[in-house]
Amino acid sequence: MSEQSLDLGQKELKALLEKGNEKVLNLFENVEKQPGFSDFPQKEVEAWFDEPLPQTGMDAHELIDFVDEKVLKTATGNMGPHMYAYVMAGGTQVSIVAEQLAATINQNLGKWHLGPALNEIEQRMVQWGAEIIDYPTPAGGMMVSGGSAANLAGLTVARNVFFEKMEVRKKGLFGMKPFVVYASKEVHGCVDKSLEVLGIGTDNLRKIDINEDFTIRLDLLEAQIKEDKSNGLLPFCIIGSAGTVNTGAIDDMQALAKLAQQYELWFHVDGAYGALAACLPGIKEQYKGMELADSMAMDFHKWLYQPFEAGCVLVKDWSLLKRAYYKSADYLDTQSEREEGRLDANKHYFQLSRNTKAFKVWMSLKAYGFPAIRDMIQKDVDLAAYLADQVEAAVDFELKARSDLAIACFCYIGQLTNEEDIVTINKALIPALEEDGRVFITGTLLHGEFVIRACLINHRKTKATTDYLLEVIREVGQKLAVLMMSHSHG
Repeated sequence: MSEQSLDLGQKELKALLEKGNEKVLNLFENVEKQPGFSDFPQKEVEAWFDEPLPQTGMDAHELIDFVDEKVLKTATGNMGPHMYAYVMAGGTQVSIVAEQLAATINQNLGKWHLGPALNEIEQRMVQWGAEIIDYPTPAGGMMVSGGSAANLAGLTVARNVFFEKMEVRKKGLFGMKPFVVYASKEVHGCVDKSLEVLGIGTDNLRKIDINEDFTIRLDLLEAQIKEDKSNGLLPFCIIGSAGTVNTGAIDDMQALAKLAQQYELWFHVDGAYGALAACLPGIKEQYKGMELADSMAMDFHKWLYQPFEAGCVLVKDWSLLKRAYYKSADYLDTQSEREEGRLDANKHYFQLSRNTKAFKVWMSLKAYGFPAIRDMIQKDVDLAAYLADQVEAAVDFELKARSDLAIACFCYIGQLTNEEDIVTINKALIPALEEDGRVFITGTLLHGEFVIRACLINHRKTKATTDYLLEVIREVGQKLAVLMMSHSHG
């Protein structure tokens, strides 16, 4: 290492990069066998890293070996095909290279002239994202950390623009009537958090009851809007779900857009999980009306198979973002800049310091072409239908919900007949499967009932890996059933 900087010599750097590349290649050598979860006690994991602030440097090659042992080999199995929990994609190999290149040049995308090429790539990626889902272009938008941040950004634009005449950015919410937001009971929890952050409060979030297919009940929604108006409140935003995270339910976007227009409300769509599936011809019709949204949240690190983080907020045009976020500062003055076409992200979003989240997505789309990625989205949807079919045909499983997206919810029944025992064993299955480690899956509540929820978003999944999921659950479930029987007779 140089005494004048932290740099290695070219030869040493090359050797270090080669060692890092070797570890990456090792991970991909057996990626199809990556376990879903590595079960180590929290205290053991803590102990690996529990040390004072280093005062002497460690050999970088030894450090990479340590990282390989304690980080790479113990990682939760997002890369491989045995991850079914939450909404986790596998990433693309092109994105890995993109992240390394982006980290090397270390651009700040807060201002155009701090990262000209990457700023233009982000603006292009925003337009491509809109094009994929048939959202009107040219759209305004910003790459953010994920769906939660995209929903917060969209709702921030909604609040700041909708209440612009009341000077909400200057005066705050003091002395105003409560603003009311409407969504289904299946809305993602980040909406609650967003309304807390925005000062609107969750008391003013109306979670409307749902139909049997888990979509929002339009009759109850309209009745609630009327009731709130008659009580002197300020209804201001309807949130539609373009694929709920529990079941993949897609609200009636056309009807929601019509209600928003009728009552002069903002229409926001949470498409973090499901919006990108609107590119599929077979289900495109279900998304009709989504293009009427005033703002939208999307996630490229889900169905564009990107490494974290790669969320995106879309609005009708850039001026909406600027009206919501712009704040002048002497040190950010642009009057002396040579060209008018430069778009500075800091004028259109909360952050000043921003890394590039679009570059890896852009490189993936350039390398594979969108039709190849669309085919993978279709494959995920088809595999979820296949899983639901297998569950339905099996005597020891019970299907609880299937969707047109890549989610299936079900219960393990085994030979049990008592409902209480079935609930008990399914709740016990989740930690038991985590301990087993071969697959990683979680549960959720549907109409108050605990179920196992499988989300299939990974271009490396196949029918064989889907069959394997049921095999492992069956095997672990049978062991749990034996234990339950022995305890009940003990």
